[in-house]
Amino acid sequence: MRCPFCQSEDTRVSDSRESDSGETVRRRRVCQACSERYTTYERVELHLPQVVKSDGKKEKFNEQKLRDGFAVSLQKRPIDQAQIETAVQRLLRKFSFSGEDEIDAEQIGLAVMDELRGLDEVAYVRFASVYRRFQDLDEFNELVQKLKDVLPGESTKPTKTAKLTILPKKRNQRS
Repeated sequence: MRCPFCQSEDTRVSDSRESDSGETVRRRRVCQACSERYTTYERVELHLPQVVKSDGKKEKFNEQKLRDGFAVSLQKRPIDQAQIETAVQRLLRKFSFSGEDEIDAEQIGLAVMDELRGLDEVAYVRFASVYRRFQDLDEFNELVQKLKDVLPGESTKPTKTAKLTILPKKRNQRS
């Protein structure tokens, strides 16, 4: 590893630590030439499929957009960063190991909704309301009622026996 200060290739690792999720390794390095210290992070690079948007355009998978979706939905909710990181990594592995070269943006949105439903119901409703472009209170009420109907009187966190699938409505087919 080349020193970012003097460009020397004579560096050594002084400390290595795995992150909490085990997905990255943090390394403290020391340059033997100039004695400066710096930190590097190492993680496995996944082959993520291209995203096919609803208009047919394709774009590179943007991991930061995935993280931002979780962050906004879970803002001011009692979920710690490690749980969020675990959910993000689970989705990244799922998309990477799918073997597909392309994935519909809709599939990504639905997968995020599934993960959020398991983390926090309020975050799930927040994300779903933006993702499905809710226009009025009736649409919120419909989603909340579906959540309540999954397991009446209990938490709606996913179980093996209960599955809630909410697909976006077609805008011109409203009833």
